[in-house]
Amino acid sequence: MSVLRWLFEAQLVIGDQHVLWREIIGNVFGLLSALGGMRRKVWAWPVGIIGNVLLFTVFLGAVFGTPNPVNLLGQAGRQIMFIVVSIYGWYAWKRSSTGGGAAVVPVWAGLRTRIILIIALVGGTAILTPIFRALGSYEPVWSDAWVFVGSLLATYGMAKGWVEFWLIWVAVDVVGVPLLLSAGYYASAFMYVFYGVFTLVGFFVWARARRLAKPAVAVLFPDPTLQN
Repeated sequence: MSVLRWLFEAQLVIGDQHVLWREIIGNVFGLLSALGGMRRKVWAWPVGIIGNVLLFTVFLGAVFGTPNPVNLLGQAGRQIMFIVVSIYGWYAWKRSSTGGGAAVVPVWAGLRTRIILIIALVGGTAILTPIFRALGSYEPVWSDAWVFVGSLLATYGMAKGWVEFWLIWVAVDVVGVPLLLSAGYYASAFMYVFYGVFTLVGFFVWARARRLAKPAVAVLFPDPTLQN
């Protein structure tokens, strides 16, 4: 059996549940990408893209003939979105990278941007829900749309270096876990629970990095009023 054929057919059987190994492997790549993102490493982006390609085939269960014949169009579509935005993030971080250190200095998005992100998340969910429903996505369709829009905003926020992008991932995970459990994607649901904890840690790590970066700015641009 070729590696590609094994990747598409291999399953992990737990009781009466069948879990595709590519669902597990895809989520492992996603976790490694999140770890790289927390450490602000450029390699987080290409690693994430590999996971996105694998998970795209998983969430179109009815198309690829998987044991779970459920299509989550938002979950599948967001993998394509991830790839597109990740290419942008990969380029942006690589361009700003100074070598072996962190590729980006975290910044706070600011109140205006936070309001825009909230409006975009709620409004985007409202717009995509009837579209996903018409295409036959799994109920509750609003959850699938919420996960899609939230993932788009979080990935873009990561590319921009906004500390708040971690909190968007928390909002995605809170909705995504029950959706994946009800649809039978147990490996992904488990990873979402883990991601939820991980994203909270990532938020505090980036917030601390933002705080520690301030003294460097003060040295480069000293306040003349403090000089003798």
